[in-house]
Amino acid sequence: MYFNRLSQIAESEVDARTSISASSRLHVSYKNIEVIVGLVDILVITFASVFGGALYQHFWSGQNTAIEVSLGVGLSEGLLYAYVASSRGLYRLPVLLSPSRYLGRIFLTWAIVSLFVAIFLVFLKGDALLPHGSIVASALLQISLLLLARWFAEKTSRSLMAKGSLPGRRVVTIGEPSELMRLSTAVLFRYFGMNEVVRVSLPAAKASSPDDVLVDLDRALHEARERGVDGFVLALRWSSKELLETVRERLRASPLPAHLLPDYTIRSVLGRRALSTNGPELSLEIQRAPLTTMERAVKRTLDILCASIGIVLLTPLFLLIAVLIKLDSKGPVIFKQRRNGFNAKQFVIFKFRSMTVQEDGAVVTQARRNDRRVTRVGQFLRRSSLDELPQLFNVLMGDMSLVGPRPHALAHDNEYKVLIAKYAFRHHVKPGMTGWAQVNGLRGETGRLEQMVERVKLDLWYVNHWSFGLDINILIRTCFEVLRNRAY
Repeated sequence: MYFNRLSQIAESEVDARTSISASSRLHVSYKNIEVIVGLVDILVITFASVFGGALYQHFWSGQNTAIEVSLGVGLSEGLLYAYVASSRGLYRLPVLLSPSRYLGRIFLTWAIVSLFVAIFLVFLKGDALLPHGSIVASALLQISLLLLARWFAEKTSRSLMAKGSLPGRRVVTIGEPSELMRLSTAVLFRYFGMNEVVRVSLPAAKASSPDDVLVDLDRALHEARERGVDGFVLALRWSSKELLETVRERLRASPLPAHLLPDYTIRSVLGRRALSTNGPELSLEIQRAPLTTMERAVKRTLDILCASIGIVLLTPLFLLIAVLIKLDSKGPVIFKQRRNGFNAKQFVIFKFRSMTVQEDGAVVTQARRNDRRVTRVGQFLRRSSLDELPQLFNVLMGDMSLVGPRPHALAHDNEYKVLIAKYAFRHHVKPGMTGWAQVNGLRGETGRLEQMVERVKLDLWYVNHWSFGLDINILIRTCFEVLRNRAY
C-alpha cells in the first residue's frame, strides 16, 4: 500500500495552509519552479564564494585577492552543482516539498562538486591565487546558504500548491477502475507534474462491450478538445494488451501526447523506485505531439510576423475589395463558415464573399466551374485567391497557420472522416491558408473521392515532415501556384 500512503502524504501537503506573502503574488508552473530553484542555487554558491572569500581576507589573512578569481570559481562550481543536482533529480517537486528527507543527497552532491573544484584548482595551481582559508570559508557559507535556500523553496512550494498557483500539465486521465482507485490526483501532480482536469473511467472488461469503451474514449477526446488540455495520461494494467491497443488507436485521432503510467503491480514490486526523484522513468510515451514546443514556437512566430505585416500592407486592398463586393451584389462583405481546426476544435473562418449563398449547414455544395452562384467580382476573387486574404486575421487569432492542411466545411469533414482512413490526422496541426497539397496541384474543388484521398495523403506527409524550411518553400511556391488560375 506504499502508493496509497504517498497519496495521503501528498494530499495532506496540498491541504496545508503554510503561506508567505511573496508567494501570494506568484504563479509558477510545475516545470519552471525546478529551473528557478536551480538558478537560485547557482546564485547562492557564486555569492558565497565571493563573499566568503572576501570575509576571510578582511578578518583573518589581510591579503587582497582579486574578486574575479572568487567569482570565476564560484560561478563554475555553481553551474557544475546545478547540473549534477538536476541529473540526480534533486530539483524535482517531491524533493522541494520534503528537503529534510534528501539532505544526505544534497550534502553529498555539493561535497563531491566542491572537492572536484578544489582538486582542479590545485592541479592548475589556482590555490596560489585563492588561499585555503578562503576556500574553507566559502564552502561553509555555501552549504549554509544552500540549506537555507532549500528551506525557503519548501515553504514557497507548499504555499503555491495550497493557493493553486503551481500549475502542472493539464491532462485527461483515462484508466480502468481498479487502477484509478489507487491513483490520486495529488500523486499525479507531485510525482508526474500533471493536473488532472477530467478523469474518464473505462468500463470493466467483463461487464462491457468494445462499443462502450469507444464511447468513453470519444468522451475523453471531446473533453480534451473542449478544455484545452496538454495531453492524456493512461492508468491501465500493462497486461491488458487488447484494451491498450484499442485506447492507443482511438487516441491517434488527437494530436496530444499520451503517457502510460506504471500500473499497480509494477509500483508494488519496485516500491519507491517506481516514483524516484529522477522522474517517472517507467512511464511510456505511447504518442508524441507532432511538433515540439520549440517547433510550435518557431511556426507561431512566423505566422504572427507575416500575418501582421500582410494585414498592414494589404489594408488598402481590403477596403477596395469590400467596396467592389458591396457594389456588385447584396450581402455581407465577409463570408463566415465553421471549420474544424487543430484537434478538431471548431472555429469560424473568414473569407471575402464570392457567392450569392452562404452555406454553413449539414449540406454544403462545393463551387464548380461556371457555378451560377459565384458573383462577377467573386469570379475574379476566387481565380486570384484574393477571397482567402481575410484568413490573415484567423492566423493572427491563432485559429489557423499560414501553412497547413486546408480546412474543409464541417459537412465535408463529417463525410470524409468516414470514407477516408486517417482523415482525422489532418487536425494534428493547425489548418493553413495554403498547404503541401495546394502547391502540388490539388487546389480548388475535389469533386471525386480519389482527389480527396490524394489531398489527405499530401496533408499527412506535411504533418509528418514539417520543418521551417518546408513552410518557406510552400509559401514561395504558393505565389506561383496562384498565377496558374486553377481555382474557380
